[in-house]
Amino acid sequence: MTISLETIRECLLEEHLLKEFTSADGWSLTLPTSLNNKNFDTLSYDSRTVNANTLFFCKGMNFKSEYLEMAVKSGLTVYVAEQPYDVPATLGIIVTDIKKAMAVLSMAFYDYPQNKLKLIGFTGTKGKTTAAYFTKFILDNATNNKTAMLSTMNSTLDGKTFFKSHLTTPESLDLYQMMAEAVKNNMTHFIMEVSSQAYKTNRVYGLFFDVGIFLNITPDHISPIEHPTFDDYFYCKRQLIKHSKTMIFNHESDYFQLLKETAELHKIPYLVYGDQASPDTDYIYQTCADDSLAFSIKGKNDSLAVSGEYHLRLGGDFNKGNALSAVLASALVGATRNDCEKGIKETTVPGRMELLTNTNGAKIYVDYAHNYDSLKNLLAFVKKEHPTGRLLVVIGSTGNKAISRRKDFGTVLSELADIAILTTDDPADENPVTICEEIQSYITTDIPVEIIEDRSEAIEKALAMSLAEDAVVLAGKGADLYQKVGGEDTPYKGDFYIAERLILK
Repeated sequence: MTISLETIRECLLEEHLLKEFTSADGWSLTLPTSLNNKNFDTLSYDSRTVNANTLFFCKGMNFKSEYLEMAVKSGLTVYVAEQPYDVPATLGIIVTDIKKAMAVLSMAFYDYPQNKLKLIGFTGTKGKTTAAYFTKFILDNATNNKTAMLSTMNSTLDGKTFFKSHLTTPESLDLYQMMAEAVKNNMTHFIMEVSSQAYKTNRVYGLFFDVGIFLNITPDHISPIEHPTFDDYFYCKRQLIKHSKTMIFNHESDYFQLLKETAELHKIPYLVYGDQASPDTDYIYQTCADDSLAFSIKGKNDSLAVSGEYHLRLGGDFNKGNALSAVLASALVGATRNDCEKGIKETTVPGRMELLTNTNGAKIYVDYAHNYDSLKNLLAFVKKEHPTGRLLVVIGSTGNKAISRRKDFGTVLSELADIAILTTDDPADENPVTICEEIQSYITTDIPVEIIEDRSEAIEKALAMSLAEDAVVLAGKGADLYQKVGGEDTPYKGDFYIAERLILK
């Protein structure tokens, strides 16, 4: 992979991003003749990984001029930034928006890999990971395992080997590198979770999806370092609509009418699914009365030919909606009804609705539920499954972001839990005990509440307190193998592993 300075100039001019070039000769909109043949074989925003043939992006709120100075000392000659820096680099490429410029140039450097893949993007406050997994299992059947996926929990670029992604939606430079690797690995389809931050910070600037899926919207990620208001959060989420060739909407989502109007305003065709018939709904799902894991799909016109009976491995009525969204998305990019039926039946998701049985017979549910709606739906499902026992919930909340979740968790625990054990969950720079105390302050009922900072000890205490007819819910971490403490990913075994080990001890 290479990119020339002339191509860089053309791309930036086309997107109206170029301000000027700065060099020893002064400012100009033309390239110095001495650099006519300059090519780059590497892109980077990490000053520790540069050389003379690296195009370096000065990006981020915390970027310091010392980083660029360090890079120049390592041989860097050309940088891209929103302002000129007083460094002995050969050329500064000054742009109006560094994140947009990085997206545009990354696309060009990696030869527009998105055009060689069928691209499917999921957004929503909850359910993105599960719906993405349903889609991957379906498309693996349709494509003979040629489906790549970027997910909060696990990502794969060859359809077989998985790795943990640090961001729900990676930085644009990393995203296009991953897409290019997927193309190199002969992948034909690429599934992504698209976060609100991806649009707010231009990680997916200029990217269009073959199919976009808007699952739902509820207040979340409201904090000084994410979205200042729900309006900002929702607006960023809606950007997926006008960047998709076809949209899929959940009729039961809050603000459905606004989602529909947005698609119509931008002339984006769309399908609507839900759990009940309505004039707007194209496909509905219905639960089987005698099997909570069985459901049927019925289409008003069934233009995708996917109507029929389906069976899940994942519990919870909310997963039927996720499954239907995946069926529609997959059918739009080539899957048959048989692919859909088989994929839905086979789908498992690490850390999602995983079930264990304690030595005394109590059931233990491990789930990644980490916001108001997902936690409420999970606890309501478990309570319905165990009407005679107590519901014990182990949960914490993240530090430095999504501050509103602390009140949300207190509210849900008040409504549905019988015992709450509050613990650590990615505290970042905050004190986990202080976070737990804040959650506790929002619990309005007199249920027993304990704060146990060590998450493993909290899980052990919950299992020890449980009785045969009880259910224990371990919420928030799922199969996550790290706790974010300070600026570091601290190794963690994962809730499922810890619970299983305690049972077998």
